[in-house]
Amino acid sequence: MRESIARRGLAGALAVAAASALTVWSAGTASAVGTPTGFGAGTTGGGNASPVTVSNESALIDAMQSDGAAVIRVNGMISIDGMQDVASDKTLIGVGSGSGITGGGLDVDEANNVIIQNLNFRNWSDDAINVQDGSTDIWIDHNSFSGGNDGAVDIKRGSDFITVSWNRFFDHDKTMLLGHSDGNGGQDRGHLRVSYHHNWFDGTGQRHPRVRFGDPVHVFNNYYDGVGDYGVASTMEAGVLVEGNYFENTDSPCELGQGDSPEGSLVARNNHFVNSGSCATGGSVNGIPYSYSLDPASSVKSIVESGAGTGRI
Repeated sequence: MRESIARRGLAGALAVAAASALTVWSAGTASAVGTPTGFGAGTTGGGNASPVTVSNESALIDAMQSDGAAVIRVNGMISIDGMQDVASDKTLIGVGSGSGITGGGLDVDEANNVIIQNLNFRNWSDDAINVQDGSTDIWIDHNSFSGGNDGAVDIKRGSDFITVSWNRFFDHDKTMLLGHSDGNGGQDRGHLRVSYHHNWFDGTGQRHPRVRFGDPVHVFNNYYDGVGDYGVASTMEAGVLVEGNYFENTDSPCELGQGDSPEGSLVARNNHFVNSGSCATGGSVNGIPYSYSLDPASSVKSIVESGAGTGRI
């Protein structure tokens, strides 16, 4: 499933435009909408597999843990217990704007080629989505997250080639962790390459993302609205490019180091600040190995508010 970064760059050279996020979502949509930009380019999930619609916990778990490719349409809010595994070659897509998962979360563990799209995640007891143990080719897109216990989207333990795009996070504190711990470099160095774009951090607290080891990590065209603690943190050998984002009412948009973790590297360029502090910067970041189109930072607020979250594709 893995490709060279150069090949990914050619295959994934797609313009990031607001119009692509505003396609009217249809309840009859059977498979993922659109294609990912960035490090997750080439992810196909269940592809053209015949879709199955699920509306309860047992049917959801059976479908997403089955062998082979599957497109799983989640109909309604499904309550699950704890963290439930998602196997390789799966697409999970919510029906309409009111479908999703509550109470528990999804564990993408040693899995490849997974798409999670158009789902509402509510009141999870651990993480909403946990990507770990070398999982690759993952696209997390147009979801909504609020009211959970720990991380909303955590990526760690050698996972790689991932795009997190067009999601909305609100009424939540710890949003996105990238990298398990300062002592996990043996597994994480050379991995944790993630693109975060066009996400809406709506009054959330911290970790947007908090990064260890990944270099480069690309954070672009996101909207930070009233972030309480800090926006992006680069720590422990990380290299993070923060560009073309819109920061509003956010005192600390970017930090170097966090907690007991030492400073990483962070380069900031072409960002827009409204009633906000400035980005702490330092060091250098590896080059971005794919083509992309950057929206003007001053337009990102309106673009993301109109396009992020469920029911917008």
